Amino acid sequence: MKLLARAALIATLLAPAVTATAQMAPPFGTEEDTAFAQQLWGAMEEMNFAGDNPIHTFPYEGTDPHGMMLETFYTSATLNGHTGDLIIKRNYGPAGVSVDEVLQNPEGHLGAITVMFRREAGYDEDNQDWFWAKFLPDGTLDKNAMGMELAGRVAKGMDAGCIACHSAAGGDDYLFTTDHITAMMSE
Repeated sequence: MKLLARAALIATLLAPAVTATAQMAPPFGTEEDTAFAQQLWGAMEEMNFAGDNPIHTFPYEGTDPHGMMLETFYTSATLNGHTGDLIIKRNYGPAGVSVDEVLQNPEGHLGAITVMFRREAGYDEDNQDWFWAKFLPDGTLDKNAMGMELAGRVAKGMDAGCIACHSAAGGDDYLFTTDHITAMMSE
């Protein structure tokens, strides 16, 4: 009897915390995130970075989690009246795939398209206002093991994932290369 009373007391004490946690919005994968990601995909299709017959460049050797071969594009896009930096990374595999194999059949080796888009000031000041998305080759959003769509502030506050990894990049832009500065300035 004492054990049941103690369990009831613990449940009562934890109930407000569970309710508060359940009411907190997830940091990513919301309906708003998914809708914005679909707008982003549409913009990438219009610019020929996604969809049928996209622009290609020479792939280079990559690493996990992105792919064994990569193509990366640095540009900008305008969504909802805001123009922001847009980084598009095509992720090719499987392990051991060669440059020649990707060049001969890019669609056959494409595993995902990962994207960073710098949204309006105040979107996510803690993380340089980046919006993150991971698309499957057909434009649908990939999901994590819990079924959450990978769009928005992906893995914010977690030890692993998009934000955790990119926050370790040198500089203050969450990017692992500074080549984008030259590419963006030449546009």
